[in-house]
Amino acid sequence: MLAAFRFAAQQKNPLLPPNLFYEAVQQAQVAISITDLQANILYANPAFERVTGYPLETMMGLNESYLSDHKTPSIVYKTLWGRLSQKKPWTGMLVNRRENGERYLAEVTIAPVLDPQGETVYYLGMHRDVTEVYDLEQKVKNQKALIESVVDAAPVVIALLDENHQVILDNQEYKKLLGDLRTRDPAAVFLQAIQDELGERWLNLKNNGGSFVDREVRFDQGGKRSPRWFVCSGTWFRERDPRADAFFESRKQSYFLLVAKEITDLKRQQEEMKMNVLRTMVAEGEAIENMRETLAGAIHQFAGPLNMIAAAVGMLERRAEHKGEADPLCEALQNALNSAETAIENLRLSIPAFTEEPVMPVNLNEVLRDVLSISTQRLLAQGVIVDWEPAPVLPAVLARVGRFRSLFKHLVDNSIDAMRDAGTKAPELTIQTLAVEDRVRVVVQDNGPGIPEHLHFRVFEPFFTTKSKANRGAGLGLTTAQEVVNLHSGTLHIDPHYHQGCRFIVEFPVALTR
Repeated sequence: MLAAFRFAAQQKNPLLPPNLFYEAVQQAQVAISITDLQANILYANPAFERVTGYPLETMMGLNESYLSDHKTPSIVYKTLWGRLSQKKPWTGMLVNRRENGERYLAEVTIAPVLDPQGETVYYLGMHRDVTEVYDLEQKVKNQKALIESVVDAAPVVIALLDENHQVILDNQEYKKLLGDLRTRDPAAVFLQAIQDELGERWLNLKNNGGSFVDREVRFDQGGKRSPRWFVCSGTWFRERDPRADAFFESRKQSYFLLVAKEITDLKRQQEEMKMNVLRTMVAEGEAIENMRETLAGAIHQFAGPLNMIAAAVGMLERRAEHKGEADPLCEALQNALNSAETAIENLRLSIPAFTEEPVMPVNLNEVLRDVLSISTQRLLAQGVIVDWEPAPVLPAVLARVGRFRSLFKHLVDNSIDAMRDAGTKAPELTIQTLAVEDRVRVVVQDNGPGIPEHLHFRVFEPFFTTKSKANRGAGLGLTTAQEVVNLHSGTLHIDPHYHQGCRFIVEFPVALTR
């Protein structure tokens, strides 16, 4: 039989040595066997003996089924013989048994050998032991399934991103968050917030395979939905490029693992405690500010009559000089004027001074959220619908937090008072934040009566007010707001193009990241 194969091979190519085919098969590292049509072994090479453990002289004449193990389903053999009966090769996996009883997984290829008339005369079989490869593959798959199960079951948001910040692996918590945020990708929002906070450190950590832990990120959902808080940790790592063209190169790909744990409930408890303290502080601040306004208003009111008395004293003094004799009335008025000026100076000294606050980076979304929380009862009492539209990620500005709360509370109170005095049927208050180039903009807008355009500048003057007599204060609210804005190098103006109410636009420069 082998002689026939050798002859056929030489006939195909006379340049081949007569024994080349035989020697090639004998030295092949793959188990090769040739059988008759009943699968009885007619020839097997040495590799066949090494794989199966059976001596070649023992296997000669035996059927290939002698190697099979009952673990292989019968349908596999039916499929095998079905292909061979069609004169087509078959490749698949079989569980075989060695001479010592050890099972092994064989990757088998069986092909029919056809004569010149196209009829099958022999079967050529090749197989190799892939037990270790299969074992390794299953371990990798099991490990992958285990990791995916652990990741999916983890009560935290987990996402793996590639170099282009595209999510290539995530868990159920991430998918839930993605559904909650609808159009926004959570990973993009997390990364943007963390990059803004870390600044240049972000690139350093990325390039050097660094990591960070416990970075708080706030999701402002807008409308009536409460913000959500997460504490984030992340690490960069590299793995070897698995593509074929990188086999001989040490190319590596960078990945970023993001882990975020929601702390919204904890933050709500902290916020509740904070708001209680904040309400107390604001109430005390408003009381001091009211005292300051009252004293300033009193001094302003006294100034007019005292100026008139001073003018009268001047006239009487000139008259006395002309007559050459002292005027008792002039002396009495001068004494009264001196006493009044002393009293006014004492009033000035009694005006509470502003408490000095440290300047620090501030997120205006948080400040405005505080102001809305403080004003909640009043907004509800007046039936005001609040449309809160915060920017998802907002750069920090340098500010004195207390003064900023006072600024925006003045603007909110001004809108509430205007809509109440005008009897607005469906009062609405809209507050927006957005980043505009190197500035942060805040828009406070209402649908009240608005402010006439010729008063757009005058309303910021001290002691000027457009409020009704019943609700009139000292007229220093917008003046104080303007002072706070000027103190922080910002701008405050009324939008002249908005005619459905009043729209205040406030802008502050972004804090520079070192």
